[in-house]
Amino acid sequence: MKRTTSVALSGFGVPESLRWHQGALWFSDLAHGTVHRWDGTGEAETVLKVPGRAGGLGWLPDGRMLVASMDGGVVYRLETDGELVEHADLRHLVGGPVNDMLVDPHGRAYVGNFGFDYHAFAREHANAMLYAPPGPAKAPIACLAADGTLLGVTEPVLFPNGCVLTADGTTMVAAETLAMKLTAFPVLPDGTLGQPRPWAPLISPFLWRAVNHPGFLGRITRRISALLDHPAIAKRSASPIAPDGIAWHGDGETMWIANALRGECVRVAEGGRVLDRVATSQNTLSCLVAGQDGRTLFAATVPTDDPVRAAELNGGRIEMLRL
Repeated sequence: MKRTTSVALSGFGVPESLRWHQGALWFSDLAHGTVHRWDGTGEAETVLKVPGRAGGLGWLPDGRMLVASMDGGVVYRLETDGELVEHADLRHLVGGPVNDMLVDPHGRAYVGNFGFDYHAFAREHANAMLYAPPGPAKAPIACLAADGTLLGVTEPVLFPNGCVLTADGTTMVAAETLAMKLTAFPVLPDGTLGQPRPWAPLISPFLWRAVNHPGFLGRITRRISALLDHPAIAKRSASPIAPDGIAWHGDGETMWIANALRGECVRVAEGGRVLDRVATSQNTLSCLVAGQDGRTLFAATVPTDDPVRAAELNGGRIEMLRL
């Protein structure tokens, strides 16, 4: 039987981008465009509201916060006097909302984007229909220097999302949500990312080929997949795993994955072997292993990831489980 999280905080739109910083949990609300801090007691504090909806979070070595503006197409920097200023303009690079972001110990930021208007598509179609040829647009990960200048971009990948660094800082692992896999990039000496390699496939090769097939097999597979995504069926299914946020387990070798299509966090080893599953109350968009002693699994969950509908429902939650 799966272990189950408990609800710690509720009443948010789309809580995302969980971070542990200076003894507290930080996160964005993608529906309301706000950034929050929670010290583990009482209610979460609203730190700021970001134009264009707050996305990925991180901190420069001097403590100033960076936050992605999803619809604005930029990364903002929060100055020590409280002024929010533009850190980097990505509008010439992005094909959809700016997404999650990793800021490394040197202050370099790695920023993904949807590549297309995912929510506009999802309001009209089942998620499986994304894979009808030619399939969803890909997008690069932008690599920014600590001063916000563009160092370079990766080759386009399929919906780059949560990302983490290995302990030695030589490799970045990123979630390709719509590709249902984790991908590793070498971090080159100049801070750019090298050629990707598979880290963990999260869908069977046969099913992946079938759902992308241009002919009859693909049409049938996509229709069946759409039926299986019905919530009553999906919550009883172990597949697929669509990785959104990711986080290292305490061993620094295995990875927790927030499954955007299911109410769960899944721990996998490199190569994709599933080691553990923890049930959450709703679909899970971000996860983090942190806390004062680094042994609590936090999860951000939502009844819907559509920011318009989520802002009306305010059903987003922060959940947690002691590991």
